[in-house]
This record gives sequence, C-alpha cells and structure tokens, in this order.
Amino acid sequence: MAMAQDSKLKRAAHWADVRGRGLGMWAYVLNRVTGIGLVVYLYIHLVVLSMLTGGPAAWDPFIKVVRSPLFLGLDVVLISGWLIHGLNGLRVTLTGVGLGVRAQKAMFVGFMALAAIGIVAMALLVFRS
Repeated sequence: MAMAQDSKLKRAAHWADVRGRGLGMWAYVLNRVTGIGLVVYLYIHLVVLSMLTGGPAAWDPFIKVVRSPLFLGLDVVLISGWLIHGLNGLRVTLTGVGLGVRAQKAMFVGFMALAAIGIVAMALLVFRS
C-alpha cells in the first residue's frame, strides 16, 4: 500500500516538474488552469448575483467595493483567463478538425500574442472607467 502511494506521489511530482516541458504542455496547462479559474468565477458570480435579492441596500455598498483598484485588477485577470482559454480552445478546435495541425505551435504563439494585446487593451479600458 505504501509503495502505491509513493508511486502516485512520484507521478504527481513529475507532472509538476516544469523542466524540459514543450510548448504543447504549456498550452495544455494554460487551458486547464484558465478553465478551472473560469468555472470558479462562474460560481462566485452566481453567489454575487444572489445579492440582488437584498435590493439596493445590499447591492449599492457592494458596487462601491468592486470599483476599487483591487477588484478592477481581478476583472483584468478574468478577461485574461477568458481570452487565453478562448483563443487556445479555438486552436484546439481548428487542429481537431484538421486545420493547421502542422502549424499548431505557431498558432499557439500567435493566439497568445493576440491574447496579450487584448489583455493590455482591455486593462486600459477597465482602469480608465
């Protein structure tokens, strides 16, 4: 029994070791991390929306809090996750139907560059408002 647990720990540690990982592994990890983050955000969003049942007395103080720079920064993190996950998912879809299979590394780099440009543009818009 102890040997099986030791083996599982070694496999988990090997998965977490980032040395020598290729671009495909980074794409995989980015997609999983952003996907998990977006699902967590969805549940938080639903909880926050439930505050609407309390009327303006519950909602108005919350709006003041979310206009703070910390929460605006979290909005940029959300936008980042959305762009990275969406564009990487588009790459996976295109290669899944046979388009751009040989150029998927270049597609990943291009889509992530597009995501970076979008993140900067959206951050400027978020912090200007």
